[in-house]
Parts: sequence; C-alpha cells; structure tokens
Amino acid sequence: MQDHFYQAVYAAVCRIPAGRVATYGQIALLAGSPRASRIVGGALHRNPSPGVIPCHRVVFRDGSLAPGFAFGGAGAQRALLEAEGVPFLPDGRVDLPRCRWENEKESL
Repeated sequence: MQDHFYQAVYAAVCRIPAGRVATYGQIALLAGSPRASRIVGGALHRNPSPGVIPCHRVVFRDGSLAPGFAFGGAGAQRALLEAEGVPFLPDGRVDLPRCRWENEKESL
C-alpha cells in the first residue's frame, strides 16, 4: 500500500513544471490521500531518483521551504528553485500567488 502511494506521489511531483511549485497538500490530493501531506514528505525524503523526480518543487502551504530538504537543506532547495525562476518573498518564502502550480484535479 505504501509503495503504491509513494509511486503516486512521485508521478504527481514529476508533473510540476519547472518554475512552479506545489504544496505537500496538493501532492497528497493528487496521489489520492488528501490528508496525507506528512506522508508525502516522507516519500520525498526517500526520493529514489534525485534529479529526475523534482522534489525540490514541493513546499509548505505558506511557501516555506523544508528545513530538512533531503538533498542538501533549505539552501540547496532554494538554489534549485531560483535557478528555475521561482520568485521569493523578502521573508524567504516562495511567492505562491505567482508560481503555485494549478493542476486540473484542483479545479474540479
């Protein structure tokens, strides 16, 4: 069961285009368990294909970055996002109104 959910998480994350971000809650919804945002974090921490599955594009619902980003910390996550053109607010959070990925499932 957990493996199936993790695969659904990875598939959803792979759909986030460069220059956009999604929240853990969005990914949980797309993976079929809207209340499983913490489990999404666990799945991303175990990302089997860093560099292929863009887990750096997933942020908290307020735009903050994960302090324990699995592949180098919040600084590495920010650098990856900035390289894709993701804008940040002065307080260090991602500017969600400008770069939050909207997907078809959310607009249903």
